Amino acid sequence: MLDNTFNVLFICTGNSARSIMAEGLMNSLGERRFKAYSAGSHPNGTVNPVALQTLASLHIPTEGFRSKSWDEFAVAGTPIMDFVFTVCDSAAGEVCPVWPGQPMTAHWGVPDPGHVEGTEAAKLQAFLDVAITLKRRIELLLALPITKLEPLAIQHEIQQIGTR
Repeated sequence: MLDNTFNVLFICTGNSARSIMAEGLMNSLGERRFKAYSAGSHPNGTVNPVALQTLASLHIPTEGFRSKSWDEFAVAGTPIMDFVFTVCDSAAGEVCPVWPGQPMTAHWGVPDPGHVEGTEAAKLQAFLDVAITLKRRIELLLALPITKLEPLAIQHEIQQIGTR
């Protein structure tokens, strides 16, 4: 933890939608107490435009996002993570890199809105539903008195948040 800022990494396989939205939401809601990043185990190289459209609809800046590998965060000189959250079931089942600093981890899985078929309205609703679920979980994390809790209590709480 640097200057009372917690670093958070959101991981998904493709790093194109769910983890991108989580990064944007955390950076907006975390108000300098939290700095979020996102990455993928097998990034597809592009950010889903509907993910950015969804963030914009929630009044969250959409500049600077890119699909990148989690390997970027497992090397010397990168920010030391305090928390690492997987937001898709595929990434949760993969063998993750060894993160410097041994961050607390939890699975906050949400459905992949990019796989929803149907009308444009149904697709937009799927992205919004995922964003709202991630927002609620992030708000629960932000409400925790992290500096006053023991590490085991924090670990328990962040795992429970992923079930809500």
